[in-house]
Amino acid sequence: MEASQIILEPVLTEKSNMLKEEKAKKYVFKVHKKANKIEVIKAVESLFSVKPISCNILNIRSKKKANKPVSASSFRRGFGKTASWKKAVVTLTPGQRIDILEGA
Repeated sequence: MEASQIILEPVLTEKSNMLKEEKAKKYVFKVHKKANKIEVIKAVESLFSVKPISCNILNIRSKKKANKPVSASSFRRGFGKTASWKKAVVTLTPGQRIDILEGA
């Protein structure tokens, strides 16, 4: 797989923003389901020109969701679920950062 196929998108949440601001810069990415730690580290190196120290990977399970009623006169409810995905937390060496995700 190519680097652009491994790293799908950055995860921009309040918790991931707090991880960026720590001493050890940690960035969170949504990655391909079949990607492993070594592939993620190599993809970050090639895409962003930085040297990662480590990578932690989490499998995020899907969650059940109950939908609203189909219509006002109907009592039927639809049930579904969110998609499962894989998250990678990449730690960079001190002094390095990814400018695209920093907003500067």
